[in-house]
Amino acid sequence: MLISQAYAAAAPAGGAAFDVMSMVPLAVIFVLFYFMLIRPQMKRAKEQKDMLGALQKGDEVVAAGGVVGKVVKAGDQYISLEVADNVVIQVQKQAVQLLLPKGTIKGINS
Repeated sequence: MLISQAYAAAAPAGGAAFDVMSMVPLAVIFVLFYFMLIRPQMKRAKEQKDMLGALQKGDEVVAAGGVVGKVVKAGDQYISLEVADNVVIQVQKQAVQLLLPKGTIKGINS
């Protein structure tokens, strides 16, 4: 016969211990990933949701695109922003990115 037969090697002793030890670095990486990326992102999302829920008339905000205005009317999905004297625009509530301290718009306009 020209081709010799190949036989499988015997399994190493203590295979279960080897499997557990190979999973430890993966578990450590997952824990680090959770505490450095996932948890802070969840915290920021919760803070943003709380801020949007607490929006009320008179708040000064920055919307998407850098639009600065004062909340004239707040609904469930949309808010009305006064961006200049007698100029009111409608934006989605989710477009609001930042709640500004009171009096910020006066400081910007002067």
